[in-house]
Amino acid sequence: MTLRRNDRRRALRVSLSVLAATVALACSHGAPPPPETGLMDRSDYVIGAADLLRIQVWRNPELSVDVPVRPDGKISVPLVDDVQAAGLTTTELKDVLSQALAEFVAAPDVTVIVHQINSKSVHIVGEVGRPTVVQLVVDMRALEVIALAGGFTPYADKSDIRILRPNPDGSVVEYRFNYNAFLKGKHPESNLRLQPGDTIVVPD
Repeated sequence: MTLRRNDRRRALRVSLSVLAATVALACSHGAPPPPETGLMDRSDYVIGAADLLRIQVWRNPELSVDVPVRPDGKISVPLVDDVQAAGLTTTELKDVLSQALAEFVAAPDVTVIVHQINSKSVHIVGEVGRPTVVQLVVDMRALEVIALAGGFTPYADKSDIRILRPNPDGSVVEYRFNYNAFLKGKHPESNLRLQPGDTIVVPD
């Protein structure tokens, strides 16, 4: 049992050392919870590689397809061939496809739906049953991801869970989640709604 615990400690130290280089210079410790934004707000959803899109062209079923976003960020659509999709919102991609199809179809009415979200994920490391990567197929909070990772181990420090969130400029914001306090009804807002790229660290 002692050896197993030591192995877990060593694995956690390795995981934390990888994160430390990024966090050390730019991390805001114990930042207040951010305003919540919904990952699944389809009007603002940014398409990523591996997402499955449903392209529908009204009255043109032969042009309507379910298509995955390739690793290069592009999709293949009848008549217009390869189109860049990753990095665009569904509305932006709709406009791109409408313009491209206008050469072949009179006033094309295009709808873009994210049929499967496969590009948005979070990591969870440390004292959980299965340190892993979890796909954010729906809006999820920290506790839900911890549960999917097998819950806490007996050695977990449940009062000092960290949620690391990268910023576009390369800095990292650190949020704290005290599970024990949360169970007592304190600071419910600390059970954050997660964003793609977040890392949950459960220390021992």
